[in-house]
Amino acid sequence: MTDINYFILQQPSVAIVILNYNGRNYLERFLPSVIHSTYQNKKVVVADNASTDDSIIFLQQHFPSVEILLNKKNDGFAGGYNWALKSVTADYYVLLNSDVEVTPDWIEPVIDLMQSDNTIAACQPKILSYHQPHSFEYAGACGGWIDVLGYPFSRGRIFDVLEKDEAQYNTASKVFWATGAAMFIKSEVFHALNGFDKQFFAHQEEIDLCWRIQLAGYAVYVCPASVVYHVGAGTLPRGGRKVYLNFRNNLVMLCKNLPLSEKIYKLPLRIVLDAVSAWKGLLSGDTYFFTAIVKAHYALFSWWFSGKIKTSNNRRSLQSLQGVYKGCLVWQHFIKHKKSFTEIVDKKHD
Repeated sequence: MTDINYFILQQPSVAIVILNYNGRNYLERFLPSVIHSTYQNKKVVVADNASTDDSIIFLQQHFPSVEILLNKKNDGFAGGYNWALKSVTADYYVLLNSDVEVTPDWIEPVIDLMQSDNTIAACQPKILSYHQPHSFEYAGACGGWIDVLGYPFSRGRIFDVLEKDEAQYNTASKVFWATGAAMFIKSEVFHALNGFDKQFFAHQEEIDLCWRIQLAGYAVYVCPASVVYHVGAGTLPRGGRKVYLNFRNNLVMLCKNLPLSEKIYKLPLRIVLDAVSAWKGLLSGDTYFFTAIVKAHYALFSWWFSGKIKTSNNRRSLQSLQGVYKGCLVWQHFIKHKKSFTEIVDKKHD
């Protein structure tokens, strides 16, 4: 056995799994950067969610080394990955969006960090904007947080306000959630927790999984030494459907994971705040936004009374977990007009 082969075998195995739905153009543009990643003990898998474009023919012709999995229907992000990862064997999975350009050595820092601490079950790199490379990107930025009412935000992104990357978050840190755009996760933990909640279809399923990861006693990290560039909204464009899924899934996630002592007052308060947001949108002429939130609330109650929401027996307070801002993000951002992570989250929390 050569020295290089021995070195490769000593590395943990990594499967980079790209979920594709009609993303031929993204595969053509970004898959070469993934294949040329310097990490040796890796394989690249494209799991196709019943695409109707020529993605598969293109892959077969131009990237014969890439393993292809074919789903018979579009199960969304959550169901698609649950289906695909049943057929993928590796120590670590990297769930990578098709609209992400990676840097050559983006894998090594994350695997080194995760290998250094057995409690780290999931991790993300620093996510910068493909179109504005000096700014953080919406989907995860430099590590996901959440406030006490369940509003997600990131180091580098508060609601729709994105910060420039000035190395202000360049320390590896515990966070609440890792972005699904580029999530590293231990395969054994993914399967032990039954993966994503497939009912979510898309949006915030990664936050729900990371919440359950913490409840299971593991940690979630961000590793800023690893950098990738994300186009954003590459598989589900912004619009009413996206708003609906975000609001619905966020409320369902709270129903599932909050202890009863917090659920009984946080959920009604969130519904009121959502309603205020909906009416604000309607008064500004955004009927799609208003309608999407109304539909999200209807879905929540419909799911709740039909028993589709499987609640956990969790008794741990949300505030006891890592990456939780103990105040109200809405108040800090919309009332006090704070726009950056460091303005809102005290240094001792970071």
